[in-house]
This record gives sequence, C-alpha cells and structure tokens, in this order.
Amino acid sequence: MTTFSAYLDALADQSAARRPAGQHRLVSQRVQRILLGVGDAVVIAIATVFAVLARSLVPLDGPGDDDFTTAVLLAAPAMGLLWLVLLNSFGAYKLRYQRAGDTEYRRVFLASFTTAGLVGIGSYLLKAEFPRGLFALLFTVGTAGLVLSRFARRKAMNALHRRGALLTPVVVAGGSGHVDAVAKVLRRETWLGYRVVGAVTSDRSDRTPGGLPVLGSTAETVAVIEEHNIATVIFAEGSFATPADFRRTAWELEEHEIHMIVVPALTEVSSQRVDVRPVAGLPLVDVDRPQAVEAARWVKRTFDVLGSAVLLLLAAPVMGLVALAIRLEDGGPIMFRQPRVGLRGEVFECLKFRSMCVDAEERLAALVAQNEGAGPLFKMTQDPRITRVGRFIRRFSLDELPQLWNAFRGDMSLVGPRPALPKEVAEYDSDARRRLDVRPGLTGLWQVSGRSNLSWEETVRLDLYYVDNWSMVQDLMILAKTAKAVVGSSGAY
Repeated sequence: MTTFSAYLDALADQSAARRPAGQHRLVSQRVQRILLGVGDAVVIAIATVFAVLARSLVPLDGPGDDDFTTAVLLAAPAMGLLWLVLLNSFGAYKLRYQRAGDTEYRRVFLASFTTAGLVGIGSYLLKAEFPRGLFALLFTVGTAGLVLSRFARRKAMNALHRRGALLTPVVVAGGSGHVDAVAKVLRRETWLGYRVVGAVTSDRSDRTPGGLPVLGSTAETVAVIEEHNIATVIFAEGSFATPADFRRTAWELEEHEIHMIVVPALTEVSSQRVDVRPVAGLPLVDVDRPQAVEAARWVKRTFDVLGSAVLLLLAAPVMGLVALAIRLEDGGPIMFRQPRVGLRGEVFECLKFRSMCVDAEERLAALVAQNEGAGPLFKMTQDPRITRVGRFIRRFSLDELPQLWNAFRGDMSLVGPRPALPKEVAEYDSDARRRLDVRPGLTGLWQVSGRSNLSWEETVRLDLYYVDNWSMVQDLMILAKTAKAVVGSSGAY
C-alpha cells in the first residue's frame, strides 16, 4: 500500500508547482493513510470470510451456533468499521510509525485486542450469540493478517529504498560535525529510505566537512523546507542555543505537516535501556547501565548449553559428511584448531572444519600483501589456500559447526562478537577491547549485517552495540537472521 501511495506522490509532483508545498505534502499523507485503511479493510474482509468457511476446524462451537452465523455476517461490516476506527484511534495509521516496525505492530495488536474485547462485551450485554469458533478465528487470523501485511509492506519498501527508489528528502540541522555523523548513518542504512538533501547549520560555510551542502542557517529552517519541498527535518546536536529556540521552530513547522526527528546526544544505546520521564517540564532520559555483566550470567549460559546440545545432535549427520569429504579430498586432518581470545582475554582452542590446504599457515606470509580484510583481519575473496571442499563449506558456514562444541564447553556462546586471534587482540585499542567482556559467538550482529563486507570500524561498532545492549530477545533475533545470511552467503569467503 505504501509503495502505491508513493507512486501517486511521484505523479503528483507533476502538478506540485500549482499548489503550495505544504498542501502537496498534506494531500500525499492523506492519500497514504486512506490506502493503508483500504488495505486493512481488505485484510479484515478476507479474515471474516476465512473464519466463516473454516470455523469447523476449531472445536469450540456449540450445537446451535450454525444458526447465528448469518447474523454475524450481517454484523460484519459494523465490526469491521469498529476495527478500523480503533486502528486509527490507536495510531496505526500515523505515518511517523511506518518506519518503526515494533511500534506499529504493537498498536495493531492493541487495537485488535480492544476490538475483540468490545465485541465480546457487546455480545454479552445484548445477549447476542456469537459462535465461539468463528470469534476465535476472526480475531486470530485478522490480527495476524494485519501484522503480516504491514511486515510485507515494510520489507518491500526496504528493498526499494536500498535500490534508491521512493526515498524521503530530508535536511539535517545542527553543528557540522553532528550533521555529518547523522548523514553518514543515513547513507549507510539506505533501507531507512531517507535522502539527505543538505544541511541547515549555524556555521558560515557552503559545505560541511563531510561535503554536505549547507542550504541555510538554523534560523532559515522553514524557508529551506519551503524552497526544497522537504518532508522531514532531523535536528542533531547543536541545532538550537536554548530550549525556547526549539519550541519556536516547532511552532513554525506545525502548520507545514513536517516530520521532525530529534537525534539526542546518546548514541549506540538501544531503546530497551532508555526511559523518558517528564519531570517539571524537562524530558529526563533515564539510561540503564550497559548489559555486559548480564550477558555473562547464567541465563545466557543455560541457553547456550541447551541450544548447542540440541544443534549438535541435529547437525551430527551433516558434520559426518563434511568430515568424510575433507578426509577424502587430500587425506589431511579434519579439524583445524586455532588459539582464539575469549571472555576476559582468556585464550582457548577454537575448532573448525579444515577448509584450507595443510600448509596454509606457512603460505600466509606470501599473501599478506594481497590482504582485503579490514583492520587487523586477514581476508581474501579468492584465497588460493582454500580447498574445493573448503570453498563449499565456507559458503554455507559449515566449517564453523564444530564451534557448537566450544559453545557447549563454555569457551564460546551461540551469539556474540567474533572470536579474535591473539595477534588481532594485540592491535586492539581501548574501545575494541570492550568486545572481550562477553564470550565470543558463533554468530553475531556482524554476521547478519554484512559479514566480511563490513569495514573494521563497522565490525567493532556492531560488536560494542551488542555488548552494551545485550538481551535474550536480541539473541533470538540474531539467530533467526543468521539462517538467512548463511543461505544467502553474502560476505562469506
């Protein structure tokens, strides 16, 4: 739905010169909300028809419930309208939430459960019979359909954004250094769908140090928006000298339907660690302490032991075939054992299926000049030391299956920073050494975010974010995404 509405926006650009920019944005946003509502109405209608046809699959109906199905169908338009009204009331159609999946899904769930509750209470008060199987199917399938339709829309939009399509023009306001930092993130995370047009800063220069054109001063923010037809303004640190200046700017932007985003001084802090509490008119931000200590405690360790044990049993047949293929290819050892640095700097023996020739370490010195890795890492896309079997098992990360035993023993975790070599750790700065505060993992944020294609700085940034913001939910999400990254083999060599 959002894709089609964005297409309508592009068509509307042809006549934008004949209407004020603010009016154009207002029409565009109304069209998007209408299309979102139409999509939800279709999902609810499909869920209603499905519930009627499949209600016999749910053994909840009584002997006389079939007599009331017709009455329910007649009441279906009113229930659907109530559902849509509550979706709107709970903010499911606010475009500001369209890029925040968890917030959007939560509002859909709340609206759907409230609708189910009101229908149930209304049926009881009016003494109207509602087939229980039909009720259960309608709201289960309908809620799932509403969430899945939004999930599919987000995935489609993210794919289009990565290809440079349907991007939202934004300007970034603030000090030059902060503006460049925000612009760098938006250029890197193209799936967000923002196209940075320029900067609004108090610095007297034509461009920021990062090369972003300066479109005006912070006092000219509204004029810049009108001139360049901007949809979103991002205020970074240094945007305003006083809180009153921000308040006045917000008043000026109010009538222009502009989406305002404020980037706080806090960076690399997950939303789970942040709690905003208004005190005497001040929005105080309560930040929970970093979670490295929690990541080393028994909850994560228990999960690692149970998870690695189950995965070892499931992977045993595959591991047997890989071991046989390695032995048959050149008769060399099956396992490759290498010292790696683990929790608190302790060295352990990391296990992998051997994917290189037996004299790989001796040949490394001759290949150092061809290193394509970042920072202290050595990587080559076409490493001549890799065997035929090795290239296959590396493509699907089968060479790392023996590390499940490392996880079971406690040397590693299922999820965490990549295990580093002692010589790599010797080159760490003080920030990078923070990675050693948790056990290294078979997979991590680095693997589901680009693997070997990431720069060294990005690898460290992701690992530090994981260490500081650990949670079991994040571990489960990373494990779920790892399968996709492995099958796609992006960045694996």
